[in-house]
Amino acid sequence: MGALMTLDLPADSPMLGLPWIITFGPLGELDEWEPVVCGPYERPHALALAEAVVAEEQLIAVVEPLLPALSADEIRSEIAAAQVAAEDEARQVEGADLYGDFEDVIDEELDAAADEAGHGEPAEPPDEAEVRAGFTRIAALLTAK
Repeated sequence: MGALMTLDLPADSPMLGLPWIITFGPLGELDEWEPVVCGPYERPHALALAEAVVAEEQLIAVVEPLLPALSADEIRSEIAAAQVAAEDEARQVEGADLYGDFEDVIDEELDAAADEAGHGEPAEPPDEAEVRAGFTRIAALLTAK
C-alpha cells in the first residue's frame, strides 16, 4: 500500500472548486523514475483515483489544486503568497514546543484521515463517464475565468 498526500482544507475553501491534479511518484528512494502527473480532475475524482492506485502499489500520490493563471503577474502573485505562507509556517514551527502535544495532533490527524477515507476502505474510483463529465465541468470553469 502506498501513500496519499493532499491539502487539508476547510469545507468552505474556494480551492475545493478548482481543478486538481495527481502526481504519482516512487514511495522510496530505491525506485528512481520520473513522476507521472495526471489531470485535471474534480477534487473528489482525483482523491478517489489516487486512492485506488496507491491502495495496490507502493507509490506516493500527491493530490493538489491546479491554479489557472492568466498572466505571469498572477503566477508571481501565487508564488509570493506561497513563500509568505511557508515563512509563516517556519516561524510557527520554530516557536512551537517540540515536546508539547505531538500525540494529540497525530491522533487528530489520524482520526480525520480515517473519517475522510471511510475508515480505511478505499473509495470507489469514478468510471470513465464520470471523469469525462468532470472534464467538461473543468473546461467550463477554466474558460469562464
